[in-house]
Amino acid sequence: MAREIKIFPDYILREKAAEVEEFNDIGDLIEDMWETMYTCKGIGLAAPQIGIGKRIFVAEVDQKKLIMVNPVIVHKEDEELMEEGCLSLPEIYLPIPRASFIEVEGLNEKGERIRVEAEGLLSRVIQHEIDHLEGVLIIDYARPAKRVKLEKLLKELNRRR
Repeated sequence: MAREIKIFPDYILREKAAEVEEFNDIGDLIEDMWETMYTCKGIGLAAPQIGIGKRIFVAEVDQKKLIMVNPVIVHKEDEELMEEGCLSLPEIYLPIPRASFIEVEGLNEKGERIRVEAEGLLSRVIQHEIDHLEGVLIIDYARPAKRVKLEKLLKELNRRR
C-alpha cells in the first residue's frame, strides 16, 4: 500500500534512522516503499520519508532494483555536481556534489550481506537515500543564506497544501 510521503519540516526527516536488527517484519514495509516510490514517480525512497525511522532504502535506476538495509559507504571516488530533487522537498531542485563512484556494504531484505558498486545516477541515488537515513536533506548542501530562503519557501508551500 502506498504511504504518505513526509514533507519538510516533518521532524522524522531530521532524525538519524535506527539500525534494523529484526528482518521478520520488514517485507511488508519494503513492498509499501516500492509502491509509494512508484506512485510518486521517484527513483529512490528511504524509510524515514514514509515516517519509519529504520535504515532501509529502495531504489530503481535503469531497471535495476536495489534494496539496502543498514547501508554504509565504504569507498568513494571522484566528484560531480548535478541537480537533485527530493520527494520530501517538493518543487526544490539544487546542484549537489556527490561521488561519481561508490562502494556500499549493507544487508538485503533477508539480512544477508551485500556489497554494491555504483556509478553515475545509481551512485547519486544511493548517496541521497543514505543522507536521508542520517537526517540530511538536499537543502543542507545550500549556502546558509540560500537555505533560509528555501526553508521559508517550503513552509509557504506546506501552508498551501
